[in-house]
Amino acid sequence: MMQRLMISLTLIALVGLPSLASANDELIAAVKADYDAHLGTLFKHFHANPEHSFVEHKTASRLAAELRSAGFEVTEKVGRTGIVAIMENGPGPLVMMRADMDGLPVKELSGLPYASQATQVNDDGQEFPVMHACGHDVHITSLVGTARRMAAEKGSWSGTLMLIGQPAEEWKISGAQAMHQDDLWKRFGQPDFALAFHVAAAIEAGKIFVAESAAYSGADSVDIIVPGIGAHGASPHRGKDPILIGSQIVVALQQLVSRELDPREPGVVTVGVFRAGNKRNIIGEEAVLELTVRSDSTKTRQTLLEGIERIAVNTGRAAGLPEDRLPRVELRGGVPVTVNDVSLVKRISSRWRAELGDGVFADHERQGMGAEDFGFLTTDPYIPSAYFAIGGTPKERFDEEAAGGKPVPSHHSPLFEISPEPSVRSGVVATVIALKELMPVQ
Repeated sequence: MMQRLMISLTLIALVGLPSLASANDELIAAVKADYDAHLGTLFKHFHANPEHSFVEHKTASRLAAELRSAGFEVTEKVGRTGIVAIMENGPGPLVMMRADMDGLPVKELSGLPYASQATQVNDDGQEFPVMHACGHDVHITSLVGTARRMAAEKGSWSGTLMLIGQPAEEWKISGAQAMHQDDLWKRFGQPDFALAFHVAAAIEAGKIFVAESAAYSGADSVDIIVPGIGAHGASPHRGKDPILIGSQIVVALQQLVSRELDPREPGVVTVGVFRAGNKRNIIGEEAVLELTVRSDSTKTRQTLLEGIERIAVNTGRAAGLPEDRLPRVELRGGVPVTVNDVSLVKRISSRWRAELGDGVFADHERQGMGAEDFGFLTTDPYIPSAYFAIGGTPKERFDEEAAGGKPVPSHHSPLFEISPEPSVRSGVVATVIALKELMPVQ
């Protein structure tokens, strides 16, 4: 199992603790002033006006205007509604920072004074409520703050900065792929390094978490179509029951993770849908299983997908299905693993430590095997990348929960609520420091 480095640095001045006696006092003060004057209002605007995936037209337009105002050359409608902003500032590497900008089909119940009341027709023509229930409003607001700081401090870095406003991370996690397929790197240049962050409700506001391995798992959507031979339910010997065969496949799949992966290697095979039959006394002609498959490495992904194929086909054979009617496995799409580059993570983590003090190490570990589409931007071709998390919930809320009070809402909850000021400010400060590390003055 790949070792994980879990680094949590308190951005002390951002959460009301004693200020840092360092050169970054000026940066921290500048970001605070920008939040008070502009970014705080901008965050509330984005939060109150979310849009569904691939129809983020107003969000994209406002983000583009903000980045142009900061001095970037902006191209819109990349990968449908995506944005690419470029600032050339002398010789040096090309570094990309990405922020996703879509909301979720959730009716907001947070009770915030700037809560979303919006409904919108989505890309499939269906009307749903829409909410920033995953914190993408923090991401794009921080992107604007980063743009403004980097533009104001051009004497302290050298190279080309690429800022990306990405659509559709939530819906079929396909926005990064759409931008990549729109000749992103051919049109704007292939980055030497790529960065992104996600605000995290489970981490204390003002802290950073970064892993030296997979920041997010790869996810594959897999269908197994199980043919049957129809018969009367009272004469099962005259047919081949796809429900029975499908059930045997479901049970057999459980051995893939438990018996074919190293016990320390993460993997998930979940059958989320089992559709079959129309009437209780009829053995039908087909069963369909819909799976989600999660992995943290290419090797594990291959083991799981090959195992699914082997189990499905040979379970059909064992049941006596003819060779021309064996179960078939169809890959319905997915996303690659978001793998952090070890040397890059160590490099920017060391810079955070040096610039912000030793701080504290959070008792936080990545949980579950959630997926992200950022890997579409960094996998083929490979680009060294670092995907980190910024804490979004004040410590007192965790203390309240621990004392039996209201639980901290999870991402995608209608009650989801991020503390915007420490989250946005921390996101800007951490990103600016990382960018300056990667683009030193030549």
